[in-house]
Amino acid sequence: MLRIKRVGHGGTLDPAATGVLPLAVGKATRLLQFLPEHKAYQATIRLGVRTTTDDLEGEVIETRSNPGLKLDQVQPLVKQFEGKISQVPPAYSAIQQGGKRLYELARAGETVEVPTRTVEVPRMEVLEWHAGEFPELLVAIACGSGTYIRAIARDLGASLNTGGTLASLTRTESSGFHLAQSITLEQLENQFQQGTFQPIPPTTALAHLSAVTLPADNAKRWCQGQRISIPKAEEQRSRGENNTQFAISVRVHHEDGHFLGIGELVNSDTKQLLAPKIVLEFV
Repeated sequence: MLRIKRVGHGGTLDPAATGVLPLAVGKATRLLQFLPEHKAYQATIRLGVRTTTDDLEGEVIETRSNPGLKLDQVQPLVKQFEGKISQVPPAYSAIQQGGKRLYELARAGETVEVPTRTVEVPRMEVLEWHAGEFPELLVAIACGSGTYIRAIARDLGASLNTGGTLASLTRTESSGFHLAQSITLEQLENQFQQGTFQPIPPTTALAHLSAVTLPADNAKRWCQGQRISIPKAEEQRSRGENNTQFAISVRVHHEDGHFLGIGELVNSDTKQLLAPKIVLEFV
């Protein structure tokens, strides 16, 4: 659509899901690795149904009517999914095993053992409850990278001994971007055709990173691959960090305001160095 070969994304969405998908074009694809990992969703979980894919896209394995189930029976179990939890990803997922995606193996009829992983869910809150033969609850979930909402739906149903599956999913936040700020692919195409499309600047996407500004001579040396010695920030000295060695990623700017790329700030007991990591602009 944009006639640009290099396009990358900040985290896949399941085929049936909608919502925020950060996209990077051109040289900005190199910056995707530095986006924050936090994500948030609104999910509808249907109880009393189990499927092969843990959502309604899959084949139904079992149904169990639960007309008498009440929210006060479900609410306490919702909280067990908050914090750091162990999770077995769905068999139909994009995780690679032996060079193939798990969903490819599952579709080929192969039985695979999916390894358990630890994920973080800071918040899971019930927004709506709909009683019935197959009750549904709408939940808001804030989570870290690698969390499968389909697995949460499946495991909540297992905890209730009813079975559960994901009925719908909308990603409301991803990598610092919110649904209200997003545009559809149709809107993107219209803006491009009208000549009004403007991508989000890298500095906005990376606003969570600290910034270092270099004078012209040091900026040129840094862009050429040299490490630059810079003064330590006062707060680093006050915290006593001058006695330990660590590295953090920072935004690097020319003194005229131009964004040059990503640097690695290396602190040691004697000095602080700014090493080039991703150089996008040369001076």
